[in-house]
Amino acid sequence: MKKRIATALAPQAIGPYSQAVQLGNLLFISGQIPLDPKTGQLVQGDIEVQTKRVMENLAAVAEAAGMSLADALKASCFLKSMEDFGRFNGVYATYFGDTPPARETVEVARLPRDVLVEVSLICGR
Repeated sequence: MKKRIATALAPQAIGPYSQAVQLGNLLFISGQIPLDPKTGQLVQGDIEVQTKRVMENLAAVAEAAGMSLADALKASCFLKSMEDFGRFNGVYATYFGDTPPARETVEVARLPRDVLVEVSLICGR
């Protein structure tokens, strides 16, 4: 049975979508941008600052479903500029152990609220 996952520790959905949906042992986390869940405001800063906030948001949603980033199977990463790829990876890598998820990283023309990064995850056990 499909179950909606929601937590106040990550930004609230601002449209017709869920923070995450769980089906059995799989968890599909919607794309997270660098919004501070306490204020609802964008975190100001460079790609490293924004990536850290995105990863913390993803971790909060995973934890609300009884999982963690260690359960991540697949990541979809969207960058405003591939010039930020190395610095993004530097922060991103610190959130996964020896078995990081499969992923793609693409440069996009524009992201919501003109942020530098957005990441979505599929987790499973």
